[in-house]
Amino acid sequence: MTSDTVDRAFEAALYADADSALDTAASLLAADKGADVELARRGREFVAAVWRRGWQPADVVRMVRRELDDVHVRLVAELIRAQVSDDRARGPRWRAQVEELPGDVPSQDRFSRATAVLELYRLLLRLPALEPLDEPAARTSHPESRMLTRIRALLAKAEATGYPEEAEALSAKAQELMARHSVDEALLDAQAPTHDSPGACRIGVEPPYEQAKAVLLDAVATANHCRAVWNEPFAFSTVVGFEPDLVAVELLYTSLLVQATTAMTKAEAAQRAGGRKRTKTFRQSFLAAYAHRVGVRLRAAAETQVGDELLPVLATREVAVTDHLDRMFPQTTTTRLRGVSDEAGWIEGAEAADQAQVKSRRRLG
Repeated sequence: MTSDTVDRAFEAALYADADSALDTAASLLAADKGADVELARRGREFVAAVWRRGWQPADVVRMVRRELDDVHVRLVAELIRAQVSDDRARGPRWRAQVEELPGDVPSQDRFSRATAVLELYRLLLRLPALEPLDEPAARTSHPESRMLTRIRALLAKAEATGYPEEAEALSAKAQELMARHSVDEALLDAQAPTHDSPGACRIGVEPPYEQAKAVLLDAVATANHCRAVWNEPFAFSTVVGFEPDLVAVELLYTSLLVQATTAMTKAEAAQRAGGRKRTKTFRQSFLAAYAHRVGVRLRAAAETQVGDELLPVLATREVAVTDHLDRMFPQTTTTRLRGVSDEAGWIEGAEAADQAQVKSRRRLG
C-alpha cells in the first residue's frame, strides 16, 4: 500500500508543473503515514542518481538554494546525510562538503512537508549531467591542516581589520604560505616515483554580478597554476589543478571577494554621503574593475613567484593541468563582460583592487 501511494503521488506530481497536481500528490502522501519510509528511500535513490550524473553535495545545495527555499535546502541536506551509509567511499573534499551541510528541517505539518519533498524531488529528477570530477590522486597522507589553518586565520584577520596596512601584511603573508605550500608539493612531485595527477573542484559564482566574479576567480586560478571554466546557467566555475593549488584558489578567491564586497559597501556609503545615488551599474563596474586590476597584480606577482630552478617542474604541471582541462571540456567559448559603464564605479573598483592584498612575494626555490 505504501509503495502504491508513493507511485501514485510521483505519477501525479513529479512530471507535471501544475500546482493542482502537486497538491493532489501531497494530499496522498500526507494521508498515508506508512508511506514515509518508502518516500525517504526513494529520495536517497534520487540523490544517488544525481551523484552518478556528476553532481556533488555543494553543487546540489547551491542549486536547491537558488531554485527553491530554505526548507528544501534542509530537506536535501537531510537526504544527503542519510544517503552516506549507502554510498561508496569518497574523497576528503566530498566529505568536507557533507560536514558543512545545513542543520535539521524545521517542524512542519504533513501536507506542507510532503509538498516540499515533492518539489525537491522534482528538481533533483531534472538536474542534467555534469562533467564528473575526480579528486586529485593523493600520493601520501602527509599532514597539511596546520598550514591551511594558518592561511585561513591570516585571511580572516585581513578581511576583518579596519587598517589597510595590517590587512596588506596579513594577506601578503597568507599568499606567501600558499605559494610555499604549492612549491613544496611541486618539488615532492618531481622527486616522487609516481607523480600526482590534477583534479578539479567547483566553486560557486553566485548572482548578482556573476560575470565580474567569474573574471576574478579566473584571475586567481591562473595565478595559482590552475584553469577555470565558468558555467553561467548553474552558477559555478570548475577549477582544474593540483590539490594544493585548488585549495589556494578557494581560499584566495573567497578572501578577495569578501574584501571587494567590503570595499564596495564603503565606496557606496561615501558616494551617498556626497549626494550621489549608487546604482546596479556602479556595483557592476566596481567589481569588474576590481577583478581586472587584481588580475593584473596577480600576473605581475606570478612572474617573480619562484626561482628559475622550479620553472621546469611547474611547466610540467601546467601541461598536465591543460591536458586534464581539455579532456573535461573539449569545447569552451569566451564571453564579453557586460554592463561596465559607470566611470565612478570603475575608478573606485580599481582603487580598491590596488589596496587588496595581492602584492608580490619574495622568490621561492
